Amino acid sequence: MKALEALQALGFSLDGVVAAKVDGVSVDLEATVSGGVVEPITADSPEGLEVIRHSASHLMAQAVLRLFPGAKLGVGPAIKDGFYYDILFPSPITDEDLPRIEEEMRRISQEDLPVERVVLPRGEAVELFSNRGERFKVELIGEIQDDTVSIYRQGEFVDLCRGPHVRSTGVLRNFKLLSLAGAYWRGDEKNVMLTRIYGTAFHSKEALDLYLARLEEARQRDHRKLGRELDIFSIQPEGPGFPFFHPKGMVILNELVDFWKREHKRRGYLEIRTPLILDRSLWERSGHWDHYRENMYFTSIDERPFAVKPMNCPGGILVFKSSTRSYRDLPLRMSELGVVHRHERSGVLHGLMRVRCFTQDDAHIYCTPEQVGEEIAGVIDLMRYVYKDVFGFPYKVELSTRPDNYMGSLDMWNLAEDKLRETLEATGTEYKVNPGDGAFYGPKIDFHLEDSIGRTWQCGTIQLDFQMPEKFDVSYVGADGMEHRPVMIHRTVFGSLERFLGILIEHYAGAFPFWLAPVQVKILPVKPELGDYASNVDQVLKGWGIRTEMDWRDEKLGRKIRDAQVSKVPYMLVIGGKEAESSTVAVRHRVNGDLGAMSLESLKAVLDREFRPR
Repeated sequence: MKALEALQALGFSLDGVVAAKVDGVSVDLEATVSGGVVEPITADSPEGLEVIRHSASHLMAQAVLRLFPGAKLGVGPAIKDGFYYDILFPSPITDEDLPRIEEEMRRISQEDLPVERVVLPRGEAVELFSNRGERFKVELIGEIQDDTVSIYRQGEFVDLCRGPHVRSTGVLRNFKLLSLAGAYWRGDEKNVMLTRIYGTAFHSKEALDLYLARLEEARQRDHRKLGRELDIFSIQPEGPGFPFFHPKGMVILNELVDFWKREHKRRGYLEIRTPLILDRSLWERSGHWDHYRENMYFTSIDERPFAVKPMNCPGGILVFKSSTRSYRDLPLRMSELGVVHRHERSGVLHGLMRVRCFTQDDAHIYCTPEQVGEEIAGVIDLMRYVYKDVFGFPYKVELSTRPDNYMGSLDMWNLAEDKLRETLEATGTEYKVNPGDGAFYGPKIDFHLEDSIGRTWQCGTIQLDFQMPEKFDVSYVGADGMEHRPVMIHRTVFGSLERFLGILIEHYAGAFPFWLAPVQVKILPVKPELGDYASNVDQVLKGWGIRTEMDWRDEKLGRKIRDAQVSKVPYMLVIGGKEAESSTVAVRHRVNGDLGAMSLESLKAVLDREFRPR
């Protein structure tokens, strides 16, 4: 019996069903089943969307081969929100080719070709793809351990795939090709560069249209675009992955840092700074050499091997060990805005979101086992204040547990995971478990922020570590006069200062809240002869600590106002002859428009009401 027949026999309607589950395993509707629990996979479910998107990648590949004979196929998986296919073209293609490919995809959809799964012996599969000149497929088959492999046919098109897929190409109607990128075969820079075509597909036109509208909104908010337009930062060819911050960008970063320092001081943290470069033996001892060295940079000094730090924690441990610590010193909270360097492949670099050099707002808390719950609860409270109260982000929490490459004993890991779980539940924090995604030295709590257009970003993290204190022989003198091992809590709030700035740029679409705006007030004198009064107003505002900018250009007032609004300045002060005579200013807000004429005292009252984190 086929899966679709089993579903019908169970009383399920096949309307909107694209695949099935048999005992929890996804299969094609045409798959033969002989017992077990059979369930439908609907098109609008996460599993159903994955089936649709994977099938759409095959549809796109078939269209490409029709339009570009001689193209060679790499891999084409479904991904979050869409799909891609890596393809070696006979000659380069451009974005102008995407509509042609999409049009051909629609023709194939209208042909309503049946999609058939065929299982072949490995040898036959190699012969099939060799005869078609698909060398990448032959290479993939060579790595498959099974005696048989599955392929999928639709018309003249054949692809190597496990599936499942939709029953026919006619099911695929709501798709869109989005962009091109370069991608090395197997992600290895030593291999040939392929063309990656990105696309998306949905179960309905409404869902597709909603996604495309959201995508357009994201393009308008792209921090790379706004960073350039608002003169915040740049990425130069001389420093790929190493951002350059312009004066306005430094204003925002310094405001974030000042807030961070004030809040940490208020919560009992002591600030430290550790070196950028440390002896390689330190990283061998910490475990980074075994688990992270492919992402590290190295150098030699006086014929000694050194590493540029990718993380702050080993240096922080050396600060802790520089003095004898007593139980009376604990909990000891040490924070660091540490600049770290991590090697990222050029293909994954992305503005401020994925860089090779960034500032990690680390803190390491050394405490007794009895203090762990209270300290983690304090960090959770800090996260809530920063994310929700200061920046207005909704957020979700995940508990990430032991990965496959974990370090240390299973008992210590179980204890650490239990401690995090107990604290989350004691603080009333809703969370879900993310199995296997912990750091190699300990489980962690991750905080995922949701921005103004519904995207999520993983920022803050709390990591409970029983391993590093063991590796570095870290101890404190207890009340009994004996040495004891402290527990180490790693945590970040922003995560990366640079990435957090990128998130804020997109979240606010460049229109930063008053306290973060690089220019808070722009002064617009109508005529040059009003310069003396305008300069006096400027000096008064600067005396209040307001960041101002004067527009001296001999332009029409409407142009000056538009330019200030494009620059996302919160307030504009228009100064004409009437304002100069009455010692007032005409106030405009970037959102609320004209607020009328005000004395400087009234203006100060308005600006004082603007939110500033305590």
